[in-house]
Amino acid sequence: MLCSLLDRQVFVKSPRSGVAVHGASYYTNRDEPWLVSSHAYESRSDTCDVAFLRYSRDNGRSWQYQREWAAEFQAEGGTGRRHLRGFYTDPLSGRCLIFWTEGVLPSDDPLEGLRQWKVHYGVLAPDGRSLLHTEQIVHDGTTYSERHPLPGVTIGRNCVMMGDLGERPLTRSDGTILLPVQSSPTGRDGYYANPGKGFTYTDALLLMGRWREDGRLAWTASERIVGDPERSTRGMIEPTLAELPDGRLLVVMRGSNDAEPELPGYRWYALSHDGGATWSEPAPWRYHDGQSFFSPSSCSQLLPWRDGRLFWVGNLCGENPRGNSPRYPLVLAEVDPRSGMLVRGSVSILDDRRSDESPRLTLSNFYVREDRESGHLLLHMTRLFANQQPDAPTDWTADAMQYRYVIS
Repeated sequence: MLCSLLDRQVFVKSPRSGVAVHGASYYTNRDEPWLVSSHAYESRSDTCDVAFLRYSRDNGRSWQYQREWAAEFQAEGGTGRRHLRGFYTDPLSGRCLIFWTEGVLPSDDPLEGLRQWKVHYGVLAPDGRSLLHTEQIVHDGTTYSERHPLPGVTIGRNCVMMGDLGERPLTRSDGTILLPVQSSPTGRDGYYANPGKGFTYTDALLLMGRWREDGRLAWTASERIVGDPERSTRGMIEPTLAELPDGRLLVVMRGSNDAEPELPGYRWYALSHDGGATWSEPAPWRYHDGQSFFSPSSCSQLLPWRDGRLFWVGNLCGENPRGNSPRYPLVLAEVDPRSGMLVRGSVSILDDRRSDESPRLTLSNFYVREDRESGHLLLHMTRLFANQQPDAPTDWTADAMQYRYVIS
């Protein structure tokens, strides 16, 4: 058994019926037990109603100074929406960064984001409670702008976005910050095109930030990691990133067999030998002994551990999934350092559906980190739709939970 559960408690309680809360916590510096907590309310799919930030100086034992973080804002041309995608402390510079996805939706339909989303970042002040500056991520060079922020991306035609909290940055040894993101492709007319048959379609890529003397980041982009629409109907989604011991970069991505359930539902991976600039053709991720496994279309996260091991947290299933389902159990497994594949004998269940819970249970929408003081693994997760009744309207009511595990 790779891990054992110590406790599970409510991190932030749902404020009322019909509202789910998603929460997570992050260290804001390299050494002190200072944390920032973010939590958001959701009452419809892919929409953040409102978000809040809290702060702790005692490793999360108590929280103070809660303030609202504007998830909806007034904008010309529609409704402005923001989705907070977490904080990251750069281990070399010591600076703490915040990232979010933002866009103006003409009719407030989340699917309009495939032509509108863009990525922003900010740098926190040393106290972790205020921002020194914020700005949209725009590729370095005079040919790029807020409307045309990256090669192949024009806001209003297609997008760049972060889809979940597992898209964690990584700092290369030369100080470059690597941020995994996704972007919708375009067709011959230059507008978003879906070459698959699924709900949405995206490619994956890295944004590479280098610190400037003024304390801001100069950004460039890697090549796109492009999937085969005949094998993954939604392309490559929500990449999570890690570095292997030999310096290769590993990215693991969500795929889908949405609308084509006869296709095998895999997790996908790609490797880079040049620091993230170029990538191998994405392929189904496997166990280190060559055996394949099934995984639904859901987010996941790679997690480097203090002893040098690399873990992966995500959903595995015993039979071929159908698109997003089932999103249980949620597992922890070790990544083989040589092959970059999962170690089959290391798979441990973090949480699973109980017999009295709905088959629509979703054990996803999570974030994992290490507790610096105890060395425990902390899992932030919202158990969505656990009590959903068949043929009833979707019930979003759910608390944000925090789990604590001992890692062996």
